Amino acid sequence: MLTKDLLRVSRAGGGYHPQFAGSDDEPLAARVVGCYQGHVGESRERLAAALTDIERDSDDFKLVRGFAKLVEREAAFETRAPVDPRQAREAAFRAAEAVGVVTADERETALTQAADRLDATPDAVAESLYADRETRQVLTDAGRRWDPADLVAQYNLSLAQTALFDATEVRVRSSDPKAVVSAVKRLRLMYEVRRLPDDERRTVGGADREVVVTGPDALFTNSRRYGTRFARLLRTVASADEWRLSATIDDRGTERELVLDDGDVSVPGVEPVTEVTFDSGVEADFAARFESLDLDWDLLREPDPLAAGAHVVIPDFAFDWRHGDFRVYFEIMGFWTPAYVEKKLSRLADLEDVEMLVAVDESLGVAEDVEARDHRAIPYRGTVRLKDVRDALRRYEERLDAAAAAALPDELAPDDDAVTLAALAERHGVSERAVEEKSFPAHERVGRTLVRPAVLAALRERVEAGMDLDEAEAALAEYGIDDASAALSALGYRVEWEGLSGGVVREKGD
Repeated sequence: MLTKDLLRVSRAGGGYHPQFAGSDDEPLAARVVGCYQGHVGESRERLAAALTDIERDSDDFKLVRGFAKLVEREAAFETRAPVDPRQAREAAFRAAEAVGVVTADERETALTQAADRLDATPDAVAESLYADRETRQVLTDAGRRWDPADLVAQYNLSLAQTALFDATEVRVRSSDPKAVVSAVKRLRLMYEVRRLPDDERRTVGGADREVVVTGPDALFTNSRRYGTRFARLLRTVASADEWRLSATIDDRGTERELVLDDGDVSVPGVEPVTEVTFDSGVEADFAARFESLDLDWDLLREPDPLAAGAHVVIPDFAFDWRHGDFRVYFEIMGFWTPAYVEKKLSRLADLEDVEMLVAVDESLGVAEDVEARDHRAIPYRGTVRLKDVRDALRRYEERLDAAAAAALPDELAPDDDAVTLAALAERHGVSERAVEEKSFPAHERVGRTLVRPAVLAALRERVEAGMDLDEAEAALAEYGIDDASAALSALGYRVEWEGLSGGVVREKGD
């Protein structure tokens, strides 16, 4: 992005048209790059003077300064001085105060005294006095070796980003709408997805929807942070093969229309501007904590879009049941404007045949409105409580487990000599709870493992009191039994531990 003082736009016809650079500006871009490369080892003051000469020769000084701004972002400057400037000033000013500097000879005397104190020469002290001023800093590295065409491309992207600083609404059609929505969520922008009428479809890469990103209103008035988020969104938008962006710009109180497409802006092969990443918001915090649990649900971020009347809703998350084709969507409603919340609620009301959980910031006071739309509301303050979400999901688990159990026979007879309930449940594509209450006539329950009586009889012949635990576990493992504690208990034994060195098998009564 550029600073707003470098913005070049035309307002012809009431529009808002960035004045992009073209291929005929590449020689000028090359001259700016060469100026930096040719001034390595020289002061910023001399570099600035050389750039001023280029501005005088150019038709547009803002274009030169824009190129220079992008090159300078990756250039390196440093202070070079024989003596630390702060120490030089402190010593010189103390000496000047004592001498009372008025004439040139008195100045020389003060510098000599300061030099004696710093073990330096008077010339070194004089040279160092203001060496840390920005104009005296020395260019040590011109940074990335910009190709002129890449610099022009980056300039156009940065110019368009700057033009979006004052946007109040941005509308995007893209051949990669999911990437746009992902970036919108990562940037914490308010948005909705509108399904396009038939006569407007396939205008951009076959897109049948438009992402509408809402800008700041009374809650975010004059928020530069929000404007720069619009600008950063453009990098993702411009990465698609085909796209079109239109924006409403607040141009000092006058609304103007900005329109961009893939013919105007592209993302160059360099990456001088760091993209905003997902921060530690409520959603990221919830995802990190939920994924640390071992539940029967897989958490999916940014799932498939849902039809909601003439619009499209893309929930924040979805919970996918691991044991069947069943999905519960999850939306987190944070604190936004009343108008935006009402819009969210109307979208939820238009959803049909969808299981939806909605975490609602208590400050909104709309939990009852969510419930009225046949969705489960989970109030939260600050962070979404995992227990509340877990309890809400358990309602679905009970129903799914009951259906799965009903589809299975009352008696199960696996061929295995020993098999865990978890393995058996996975084999049938159900949860463990769905098989727990079944009958297993050919096996005995040993903890969470089903074992044939013949196997238990064989183990009774091999396991005996006084045996090392390691030896007993090896015998159990031969039959596929890894729950040694439950198996030994079923055989009438317990484990007696001898400090940290290991355990010994003992009869329970001993």
